[in-house]
Amino acid sequence: MLLRELVDTSAAVRGTSARGGKVERLAALLRELGPAETTSAVAWLSGALTQRQIGVGWATLRDQPPPAGEPSLTVAEVEAAFGRIGELAGAGSQGARREAVRGLFERATADEQQFLVALLLGDLGQGALAGVMTDAVAKAADVPRADVRRALMLRGNLGAVAAVALTEGAAGLRTIALELLRPVQPMLAAPGDDLDGALERISPAAVEFKLDGVRVQVHRRGGDVRVFTRTLDDITARVPEVVQAALALPTDSAVLDGEAIALRADGRPEPFQVTASRMGTRRPAGAAPLTALFFDVLHAGGEDLIDRPGAERFEALAELVPEASRVPREVTADPATAHAVLADALARGHEGVIVKSLDAPYAAGRRGAGWLKVKPRHTLDLVVLAAEWGHGRRRGWLSNLHLGAREPGGPGHVMLGKTFKGLTDEMLTWQTERLLALEVARDSWAVHVRPELVVEVAFDGVQASRRYPGGVALRFARILRHRPDKPAAEADTLDSVLAIHAALGSGG
Repeated sequence: MLLRELVDTSAAVRGTSARGGKVERLAALLRELGPAETTSAVAWLSGALTQRQIGVGWATLRDQPPPAGEPSLTVAEVEAAFGRIGELAGAGSQGARREAVRGLFERATADEQQFLVALLLGDLGQGALAGVMTDAVAKAADVPRADVRRALMLRGNLGAVAAVALTEGAAGLRTIALELLRPVQPMLAAPGDDLDGALERISPAAVEFKLDGVRVQVHRRGGDVRVFTRTLDDITARVPEVVQAALALPTDSAVLDGEAIALRADGRPEPFQVTASRMGTRRPAGAAPLTALFFDVLHAGGEDLIDRPGAERFEALAELVPEASRVPREVTADPATAHAVLADALARGHEGVIVKSLDAPYAAGRRGAGWLKVKPRHTLDLVVLAAEWGHGRRRGWLSNLHLGAREPGGPGHVMLGKTFKGLTDEMLTWQTERLLALEVARDSWAVHVRPELVVEVAFDGVQASRRYPGGVALRFARILRHRPDKPAAEADTLDSVLAIHAALGSGG
């Protein structure tokens, strides 16, 4: 297939407001793809590369050659070019990468160049996110959406799932199962308004500490262990303590869900940045050790548990993992007991609790009603859209952050305000380096960035505002921490902000 056909579909999807219309257009394209093209096309139309990153940023794309007059690039040729560019490394690789990109762009028409730039910068902006594309795959292959979603949960790659669905149908999808050493999408907790409200929705429940660590999924097959992040990145080499904890368990096969966290000698957590800094490299001399604490098990001793109710999975976890390596929890229907667990979690320096259903299966990849997170303060995970240069002692640092929530059902972001509060010198230094790497444009007062960096923001309320397009703004916002472990696609939406606004009755 010519790249031009995919580009035309992307433009058509962008111009279609209804979700059903987007699904129809995408499904029509998927039916025309060859088997070898499906994985690439699905990834691109979902706004991602199959390689995830190939080392190409705005600086490489700034000076483009004149466009080709006629379309000639195929999907397969572009995928091959991306692969070659991503493999460039070592001395002279930067120049070689720039030449390879130029060679690709010389063969692209003006529309194709525009599409490739948006794709490489993570700014496709067509509204075909994973949920829409999942529905399109189901429609194109004429298979139940539930089958596609379950296969995606277990395979973690929508392009690969689409290739199976389009060639083998529902029967092929049902052969996709949990595989040891291959990560599955993690189950996510939905926000709970408060502890009493959460217990009204789930009771009896497991009330579990919510740790301020990094989510890890640990697979063991014999003596082989793999550790994955919530974004399914393999970090095994960086977390030897987690590997050793898995190898110490009395089993030859297991898939565990938990947190890796740096703890002080008294058992209280180190600041999140201490834990997060360990995720970037192998443990340096003198660095804080990590502790692995597990809260769920998806497979144990040759048996898949992912469809078992929570109570059975927790029982299997208790049999496999010693108490010292499990996240503290209490099963109760009594609000007083639940509040005691929350108070204990906070007293030990943790974030709050997660209220978990005893009946729900492991709903990987989704925020369902089975898990509700409760924190004693109002917080949101928002995306940084731009940052202003600091003044006075903050001169030379990117300080005042422009914060945005995701548009519901779309790829864009809605600005909610700015803040420079809560940032330490260490945080300012780190975020300046990170945001400059994400730069797409700048003016005399701000650096505009790709919407990739997520920050956890605490605030006192939400008020009505005519200044911002969402009609609301955060009151007294302050940065709690950067979330480099969390993808922007999992940041909170404007709907979440509006729900808080309605619950608080903040008129502004």
